[in-house]
This record gives sequence, C-alpha cells and structure tokens, in this order.
Amino acid sequence: MTSYSSYLPDDLDGALLVGRVWRQTNSGAGPCVVAVRGGEVFDISRLAPTVSDLFDRQDLVELVRQAAGESLGYVDDLIETTVAAQRKEDQPYLLAPCDLQAIKACGVTFAVSLLERVIEEQAGGDPAKAEEVRAAITRLIGTDLSKIKPGSEAAVKLKEELQRRGAWSQYMEVGIGPDAEVFSKAQPMSSVGLGADIGLLPASKWNNPEPEIVLAVNSKGEVVGATLGNDVNLRDIEGRSALLLGKCKDNNGSCAIGPFIRLFDGRFTLDTIRATSVSLRVEGTDDGFVLEGVSHMQEISRDPIDLVSQTWGKHHQYPDGFMLFLGTMFSPIKDRDAPGGGFTHHLGDRVTISAPPLGALVNTVRLSTEIAPWTFGVRALYANLAERSLLNLG
Repeated sequence: MTSYSSYLPDDLDGALLVGRVWRQTNSGAGPCVVAVRGGEVFDISRLAPTVSDLFDRQDLVELVRQAAGESLGYVDDLIETTVAAQRKEDQPYLLAPCDLQAIKACGVTFAVSLLERVIEEQAGGDPAKAEEVRAAITRLIGTDLSKIKPGSEAAVKLKEELQRRGAWSQYMEVGIGPDAEVFSKAQPMSSVGLGADIGLLPASKWNNPEPEIVLAVNSKGEVVGATLGNDVNLRDIEGRSALLLGKCKDNNGSCAIGPFIRLFDGRFTLDTIRATSVSLRVEGTDDGFVLEGVSHMQEISRDPIDLVSQTWGKHHQYPDGFMLFLGTMFSPIKDRDAPGGGFTHHLGDRVTISAPPLGALVNTVRLSTEIAPWTFGVRALYANLAERSLLNLG
C-alpha cells in the first residue's frame, strides 16, 4: 500500500491543520472547511463556512481542536484521492486551503534571488545572455549580500557606490532598500492546491518554480498559520520589463498553495518558520531531468513579521485576511536543454515543494491556456454556500 505520509507534516499527530475540500453533501456539492486532528479529517463548515471566517474567530486554536464535525476519514485517503490521476466524483479531494483572502507576495527577500533578478533585468529576459551577465555582476558586487541589512547605513553606502558605478537596479532597491517588494500574486479563490495543474503562459520560454513559505494572516493582521506555495515565475517576461510583473505572475494556475494551513500553537510558531528549510524537486517526465535545491529561511533578508507589517497596517487593511508569500532564494541556473541555457520548465514537469513541518505541495506543469479554466469565484462560492444553507450560521 502506498504511503502518503510525505505529503504531511513529519509530526502529524501533533499538527493542527486546516484546509478545504470539494465534497458531496446531503445539501449538494461544494467546498467545505476541514480540520485535521490526529490524522483524521473533520468537516467543520458548520463552525465557519469559509477559512477567512474561521481565522477571525477568537481562541482559534482551541476552537479548531474542539470543533465538532462530520468525520471524512483518514487524511491519507483524502490525499490519495486528491493526487490520483482520475478522481472519483463521489470522493472528496483537496482544494487550495485559502478562499476569500487576498494573495500577496514578497519578492527579492533573499540575496541569491536578488542577484538573479538583477541578472534577468540586465539580460533583458534572454536566457542565452544570463551566464555572461551573471559573471559580470558577480565580479562587480560579489555574491554575498546576506550580511547587508535592508535599509541600514551599510545598505545606503552600497547603493551610493553601485550608483556611482552605474550598476544600481530597481531590484537592488527592494532587496536592500527600506521598502520591501509586496505585490498582488493572484485573485481570491484563484489559487490551486495539491495535485492540481499549474500554468505557464505559452509565450514564456524561460520560467521556473518558486518554492516559498506562505503565511496565513487574518483581518486583524495576526499571523495564524503557514503553508507552502509555488509562486510560478516567468523569467523572460519579467526580465523584459518589471512593469510586466502582473502579466507574468497572475495567470490561470500560476499560484499553488497547500496542502493544508498549519495553525500556530505552542509547538509550531513563527520561530519554527524562521528555522525551516524548504526543498524543491523538479522531475521531467519527457527527458528524465531532475533538479533539486533547498531554501533556508534563516537566510531571509527581512523577518517575516517585517514583511507582514509592510503589507498590513494603518496604510492598508485586508478585511478578509491575506496569504503572504515570503519569497525564495531558489532561482535555478542548472542547464537543462543546452550548455549555458540555464533551467526552464518542460510541460509535464512534476514539481514538489516540501518542508518537514508543513508536508509537501505537488503539482504538474501545463500551459495556462490548456488547463481547466478558473470559473468558481467569490460570487459562485456564496451562491453555493447559500444553496447548502451554510450562511448566517451565527
């Protein structure tokens, strides 16, 4: 029998997980909020019809620990159905674990990714020029910017020196300047979850996954948990112009989140995230290519709480909460198709993003024009909840 433990936290028995499943109920089919306790899945939609509602409840952790709900069986069975090549219509499967939340993302939060963004810009989105530009940039500024605290006096002096040399970049500005890059990654309800296809624009020929930790933040700006995410990146399009960020970041299937949101409690905290390492594995189904890498959160340039405060505050509120991608240090440069050509996806690639306390998020690469269209938005959600008598539950 296949084990699905690799998709789950390594301390599952002590982890408190929240997610969403699509399932058939007595009142009709639709998305349901679920909690995983001790490896068993419970439908807690009667407690809160959306994850956004749930995360604003007082005493969230104890509430979820004690919430009554219909048992949907063991989480291994749910994952098996979710990742199956062909799903059975009468069996529940996992969706992205967020719903009404805004999907925000931070860029250039690691020194390595900072250098790669500068290289993309200097190469004009041409992968053939990237190696030459990489060598030139490294000779000029070195490779270790991790000791430079963003916004510090040392950062200001480095900026002045790079400007003098004509080497300053807009990516340097958000990498070591006082203000973080925070952008809208995707629309509420558009993220895909475990086992789903992720999408690339057909025009992109140079692209890669971005394995990241994603924080779940409620409407009061409180970080309530964390999960995994793939901030799918089109390097050639963004490299042509940073003003094309929206075009390369927000497309059908371009944002994957999951498999569950793990709630912060006494044993799992922000300090756990700060010490976590995120692994990436890309397996090519057409060429046998394998790419692996690891991002260590301890090397992030800005603390997660700083990134949250730059997103939410008196300057900007999120009444439905938000999910916040924290950025990645992993910009793959391993050659795939030709010497010096670097890495780019092939259709059919299997992408696995994993971290011991969070499990694994696995998706398959397709074209955004060929995967299932996004049709179930906020209006559809509320119509569905109303039909199933899940609104106005008090």
